[in-house]
Amino acid sequence: MVTDQGGGIPEAEGGPVRHIPVLLPEVLAALEPAPGKVILDGTFGAGGYSSAILKAGADVVGLDRDPTAIAAGQKLVGEWGGRLKLIHAQFSELAAHAPEGGLDGVVLDIGVSSMQIDEAERGFSFQKKGPLDMRMSASGVSAADVVNRAKVSDLIRIFGFLGEEKQSGRIARAIEKRRAEQPFETTRDLAGLIEVVTPRKAKDKIHPATRVFQALRIFVNDELGELAQALFAAEKALKPGGRLVVVTFHSLEDRIVKAFFQDRSGKAGGSRHLPMVSARAATFTPVGKPMVAATEEEASLNPRARSAKLRAGIRTEAASPGNDLSIFNLPELASLARLGG
Repeated sequence: MVTDQGGGIPEAEGGPVRHIPVLLPEVLAALEPAPGKVILDGTFGAGGYSSAILKAGADVVGLDRDPTAIAAGQKLVGEWGGRLKLIHAQFSELAAHAPEGGLDGVVLDIGVSSMQIDEAERGFSFQKKGPLDMRMSASGVSAADVVNRAKVSDLIRIFGFLGEEKQSGRIARAIEKRRAEQPFETTRDLAGLIEVVTPRKAKDKIHPATRVFQALRIFVNDELGELAQALFAAEKALKPGGRLVVVTFHSLEDRIVKAFFQDRSGKAGGSRHLPMVSARAATFTPVGKPMVAATEEEASLNPRARSAKLRAGIRTEAASPGNDLSIFNLPELASLARLGG
């Protein structure tokens, strides 16, 4: 993902990005895969994490909402003789695919994959002409549906909240004017308009369409809602002592993961001016540092790692307090269902 001005920017702009698992040594150290353990990789992608976990001796359940990733991973399934199980599913559904005794670990690498960026027909990159799609699951509401049907006020909120685009109002109004004459169909249609409305300045480090494309992708795939639900699902699916490891690439994602671990730490909340709130039993204890970032060496070798942040926790025996989305303070945006074809 993008806004951190780091590793997500080259992906969003559509440059060639070879798939390299980010923070792999740190992920393995936090997960502690070993023979006899079952680890769920909720974002299988090209299988980078899964392959390393299998080599460490653990069995893997791999999920991906992208059917092409599941199809491409079948060769790896054959190579590992039944120790890798691949399932076409969203990671918010991971609890349904956990073994009866629970999982020993869950790893999530949040964001769009380099494989999806590289396929022009998927419509993720504005530097590759293709349909304005962006659907990771290849089904449901597309980016074109959103751009051509959403109210201007909704577009402003989507671009502003999810893309942190300062010119969201100007861009949204220009979209409304243009779509009245001709609907948007391709990535270049939208990127071209944005280039005219908010031309790139010499000091700008990113293309003017970067944040809008990022916002549309996050919205179309409900990425923030999916992440929040996946964290709750992992809490339910992990056995005591099981480990949850999450790698994010965007400030909005990292805030969600940070809020989750803080809420599940069991620390008392409230103001010092009000009566003490009784502490709740912690469902997770921290693993190592609260947040781990990529080294300068890794960031120089793999630009995608520049904005990566890893947070991890160990599941305790305490019961889950339930799924309270209010802890994440997610923005209220337009309903995806209303924008469908």
